[in-house]
Formats: sequence, structure tokens, C-alpha cells
Amino acid sequence: MTTFLVKVLLTALVVAGASELGKRSSTAGAILASLPLTSILVLSWLYLDTKDATKVSALSTGIFWAVLPSLLFFLVLPFLLKRGWGYWPALGASCAAMFAGYTIYTALLNRLGVTH
Repeated sequence: MTTFLVKVLLTALVVAGASELGKRSSTAGAILASLPLTSILVLSWLYLDTKDATKVSALSTGIFWAVLPSLLFFLVLPFLLKRGWGYWPALGASCAAMFAGYTIYTALLNRLGVTH
């Protein structure tokens, strides 16, 4: 339980730090947020918990394949906000677009025989 709480605390501090940095500088916040911090944390926690490089490698490959459709979110959100959508509706629509992108992308990868 202690290990879990340490993971939660460190992960929360990284996310909160990125949010605070974004208040001061959108460029610096964007750079920090664009780093694969979540992935690095998850891969590190997985390795520390299992000491299994094969699992880390498999997860890293899965993350790679999942990144492309997630970029759709970052295109749709500013597009809608610039057109006067409220934040929450734009966020919801962006999440829905990303989900649709994942669905189509996964079907396409399966069709091409790419396993992830």
C-alpha cells in the first residue's frame, strides 16, 4: 500500500507541476505536457514492480501505436474552442473524436495485421 501511495503522490506532483507551469508560460507548460511523462512514469512503475523488461517493451510498443489517434484530441479541442464552443462541450466532443479515431485506427491496424 505504501508503494501505491508513493506512486500516486509522485504522479500527482508531476501533473500538478505541469498545470502550474502552464499558468506561468503556455510554451513551457506545453513542452512539459508534451513530454511522455505519464508513459515514463507508467513504464518506470511497471519495471520497478516487475523487473520485467519484456513487459516494459510490450507496453512501450503499445503506447507507440496509441499515440497517433490521441493527437486527434489536440487538433479538435483548439479548433472547437476557437469557434466559440464552451470548454466542457469542446472537451467532450474532442474526447468523442479521439475515441472514434481510436476505433477506426484499431480496425485499420487489425486489417493490416499489426499486433499491439
